[in-house]
Parts: sequence; structure tokens; C-alpha cells
Amino acid sequence: MADSSLRDYGAAAPHGPNPSGGHVATADTADMNMSEADVFRSVLLPDDSYDEHGTYWADMPILRRMKFVSKVDNAEAKKELQSIGRMMKADPLSPIGYYMRNMVIPGAGLLLEGYVLFSIGNVKPLLQAAFPQCWNSTPAKPGICNPTWIQAIDYLEICGIIVGQVLVGIIGDWLGRRWGLIQDATIMFVGLLMLTAAWGITENGWVICYVWALFFYGIGVGGEYPMTATSGMENAVGSGKVSTRDDRLHRGRKVTSAFLMQGWGQMLNQLILIILLLVFHSGKQGPPYSKVSAQWTYRVSFAIPAIGTLWLVYYRTYKMRSASKQLAIAKKKQSVTGYDTVALKYTFTYFGPRLFATAASWYANDVFFYGNKLFQSEFISALNPGNKSVMVNWYWNLVNIGVSLCGYYLASFLIDNKLYGRKYMQIVGFLMDFIFFVIPGFNYHYYAEGPGIHSFMAMYFLSSFFNQFGPNSVIFIAAAEVFPTPVRATAHGFSAACGKLGALTAAVLYNYIDVPMRFLVVPWFGLAGAIITLVFMPDTTGLDLKEQERRWAFIRSGREHEYKGIAIHPKHLSMWENWRGVGKYYDADADYKQRVEEMRADWEAAMSRRAAEKEGHDHDDDDDWSSEVSSFFERTRTNNGKDGGSVMSPYKAQEHASGAPAGTNEKSNEL
Repeated sequence: MADSSLRDYGAAAPHGPNPSGGHVATADTADMNMSEADVFRSVLLPDDSYDEHGTYWADMPILRRMKFVSKVDNAEAKKELQSIGRMMKADPLSPIGYYMRNMVIPGAGLLLEGYVLFSIGNVKPLLQAAFPQCWNSTPAKPGICNPTWIQAIDYLEICGIIVGQVLVGIIGDWLGRRWGLIQDATIMFVGLLMLTAAWGITENGWVICYVWALFFYGIGVGGEYPMTATSGMENAVGSGKVSTRDDRLHRGRKVTSAFLMQGWGQMLNQLILIILLLVFHSGKQGPPYSKVSAQWTYRVSFAIPAIGTLWLVYYRTYKMRSASKQLAIAKKKQSVTGYDTVALKYTFTYFGPRLFATAASWYANDVFFYGNKLFQSEFISALNPGNKSVMVNWYWNLVNIGVSLCGYYLASFLIDNKLYGRKYMQIVGFLMDFIFFVIPGFNYHYYAEGPGIHSFMAMYFLSSFFNQFGPNSVIFIAAAEVFPTPVRATAHGFSAACGKLGALTAAVLYNYIDVPMRFLVVPWFGLAGAIITLVFMPDTTGLDLKEQERRWAFIRSGREHEYKGIAIHPKHLSMWENWRGVGKYYDADADYKQRVEEMRADWEAAMSRRAAEKEGHDHDDDDDWSSEVSSFFERTRTNNGKDGGSVMSPYKAQEHASGAPAGTNEKSNEL
């Protein structure tokens, strides 16, 4: 059976032989000569995760682990620097092109949504200054515009994002990643046209049109979260049988590098708004701002990303044709053509605590993330008492974005480090945000109005830094990679939607409590986020995701306890999962032998396909078995090549149990 192999979980990548030949795990595998053992080691015990004794990095004592991880990371850094040097020698600008192709373009959707999403908050003070009778309308002081619609600017935008995250997450697992990506870009493009052209017979009609344009655009923004995370993840893992070395060592960096484009979107938006206002306000920075200058600034600022989004529609339609390949492979293994409802059920059964961890920690993070934005006005007013200039607010926001970008990049740099990685980064980020908000909370007037103003400024900037160098970056990737491929987008979208409920909580809560009370309430979400992460979040740093898919295949075939690989290593499980004994079946030696036998089953299936080809059948056989592997399996073949001498793969076991090809009896899988 072509799809029942270890190799189909992920690539059997050529990592190069280990010259020592000293892997303990191979010692008990009968009849292997030295050449064959080297080949099996290079495939099953890659030297970026296993040392010369065949010991997995997470099984090593702490000092030995530190030495091993540092050695691998230093060698990889040297290799990358040499590669950059060769690129620059051939073409000095080629590293920039590489960065654009591999980091900027995959994150272009998040760059554009970051530009527009945070433009809403940046433009609002300008509209309030130019149209005070409308845009300053509140229930306490109603103006010519309905205060409810003015407040809906904050609420309906978030509601649109929530709808997009849940809806497009399901569509991405149902119809494919590519369709979700194209749909998101199209919705965002139309939404930008609506925002640029928003108007009404009255100013209140303008506000209503503006609000619904935001809601529509928000649907596209929401869909970007699960689509960018899952497509970036699956591209990092590789498509089909591409090397997974890059997956293990740089998966987090690739996905986070795409996510941090959101920060560059914020930066570009603020810079363009400053330039546009200077142009249309005759070079002046302070008030009064004319209605004409405000209108031109506002509309041109939305027209610019519309051009970029139209290009994104084209690019995703014609240049990302293989975006759904990993999902298609996963569905093919289970003979599922629609939405995999069985996978969704099993996700709640086996990974429910993980879903709680990603959803709850994202909720806590967004209370902080959007709380930081909403605190911005108090922060700036404390620094510049009596300031009425929109431009001054924008300058300080520019500084805050720059600090945040430093956090984004440091997160990208360390997120794959096995000695720090995702889980610790998220916990530390939550705790630091808790500290930086709780300190001024218990002495607000001293920090915001008294001699502690400079400390207040430092704590505000540091909270922005640690939010990016922590939960805001980590949860984006964790919410995708701790779940199996068939429901990855759904789980990510649900988690992200819960995050936006946190943003909605902050927006609503701040209408009912004063500023000092906000600093007393918000910090505890950071502490809660740290505790949830510690107890329920698994750490996938350094985990080869093909092993997670392999474990998932065992679960789907009803053989969960037969899986003994690194996906259930205590290091890669949450504290809760370890308490429940999920990792008690981990056995490195037994797993190695099991993987060899799974490779044998794959080899036998390949030989059967080739025999069928000789008989005139048309089969697509792209297996490329080395002579050493083929020689070993041929010499140790039993029962004339039948499965009697092999360990059944999870898919073969499922087929054997049902008496039919795997998945054919699962009509409930499809919608």
C-alpha cells in the first residue's frame, strides 16, 4: 500500500552518514552491515537530533544536552553564514531576494492586514480632530452621529475577525489551504475598496458604511491567521518527500518570520500616515486639521494596501498551486474527500487539553496585546500633558512599533533553540508582561503623573517587547503545530477566535472601569496565561512533525499505545499529559526497530508496485530506495515478501481491522 509508510509521514532526508558508526540503537538490528547501518542511521537518527551514541537530544543529561545543542546550532549557523557568503559573492543582493521569497511573501497577507488593522486605531484620532461633532460622539455626550455606531468601530471589526478565523479555518481544512488563501486575499481587497470609498448622505451614514466595511474586511483578516500559519507550517515541513532537517531546525523561524510581517505592516502604516498628513496638511503637524486633509489622508492610506492586496490575489492564485498538498496527502491516507469530522472528534478526545491551552493562552495574550494599544493614549498623555497633536501620538506609536519589532525578531531568532524554545518563551513573556503592568497598577499616580514617569515609559515599552518576544509570536505557531494536519486550520482558527474574544473583552471592559483600575485588572491575565502554558501547553521545539503525524496515524488506527516514538517524549508533552501518563510508552530502542519494520513494509509495497508495472499496470512510483536499504530488506525478507515478516503500519492495521481499504468505511468523515 503506497501510503502506508514511514516515509509518507515526512521525508526520509539524506542527512549524511555518521562516521563513528556507534549508534547503540542499531546494535540490536540483526544482519546489518556497516554500510547499511550508516544509511539507516542517517534516515532514522539524523545527527541534528541524535548524538554519536544514538541518544535523542531530549534524553541527554542537561550538561550534555547543552553541549550537543550548542554544537548543532553553531554548525548550522556556520553553514548558513557560509551559504550567505556564497550568495553574496555570486550576487550581493541575492540574500535580500532570498529573504523576500521565504519570509516576506509568505507573510504578505499578515503585513497587509497588520497595516490596515492597526490603521483603524491610528486614523481614528485624526477623524475625531477633523470631525469632532461626529467622531467624538459618546453616550454621555452625543453628537450628530449615533454613539452606538461610533463604538461599533471597535466591536464589529473584532467580530468580523472572529467570524473569519472560525469560518476560514474550517474552509481551509475542508476545501484546502490554497482556496482559503485566495479567498482571504479577495475579501481583504474588496474590503479595502469599501473602506476607501466609504461615505454616506450624512456623516452618520458615513460611519455606518465605514463600520460594515471594517466588518467585511475583518473576515479576511481573521482567515489570514489559520491560513498563513498552516500553509507556512506545511511549507516548512516540506511538500511530499522533501528534507525535514529544515523543519526540525528552522520551522519556528520560518513561520515566525512570516508572522512578524504584521509588525512591519504596522510600521509602514504609521510612516505612510505621517507622510500623507504632512503632504495634505501643507507640511504642518499640529491642529486644526481640515476636513479635506483628513479625508485625503484617510482614503489614500487605505488605497495603497488595496494595490498590494490585488497583487496578493494574483500571487496566491497562480504561484501557490501546491499550498494544499500536505493536506491532500493526509486526506488521501484516510480516504477522506470532504471535511474530516472523525479527525475533529479525535482531536477533542486526545488533544482537548492542547486546544484549551492554545485558546485560553491566546485569549489572555490578546487582553494584553490590545490592552497595550488601548493604554497607549494614557501613556502618551502622561508623557505629553495637554498634547492635542495627532502627529505627536503617531511619533510615539512609531517608537513603540520599533520596540515591538525587536521583540518579533528576537523571538524568531530563539524560537527554535532547544534550550529555550517555544514554551519557555511564552511563559517568560507572560510573566514579564504581568510584572510590567502590575507594578504601576499598585501606585498608578506615582508612575503616570509623578516622578516615576520615566519608569512608566520604560515599563510600557518593555511590555511591548516581551509581548512579541513571548506569547504573541509563540501562540501563532503553537496553535498550528500541536495539532494534526487534517484539523490544523480549524484548531488554529478556533484558538485565534478565542484570542479575539480577549481583545473584545479588553475593549468592552475599558468602557466601564477607569485607568488606574485597568492596571489592577489586566495583569492577572498575564499570570493566568503563564500558568495555563506551564500546565497544558506541550513544547514542540525540536520535534520532527513527521513523528507527530506518525503518532496521529496510530491513534486513527486504534493503536495509540503501540506508538513509542519521540512525539510522546515527556519533553514534547505538556505537564498535564505527563501527569496522565501519555508518555509512559516512550521507548527509543523499540521505536527504532519499529520504524525499520515500517520502512520494510514501505519497501515491500514499492516492490509490489514495480512488479505491477512490469505487468503493464500504470502506477506512479516515485520511491527511490538506496541500494543498501534494498539489499538489507531483500536479504532479510520473509514469507516471500508478504506482510508476515513486517510490522504493520497504522494504515495497514486500519485496513486489516475493517477488511477494506483504510477510510472506505468512514462515510461520516465527509461533509
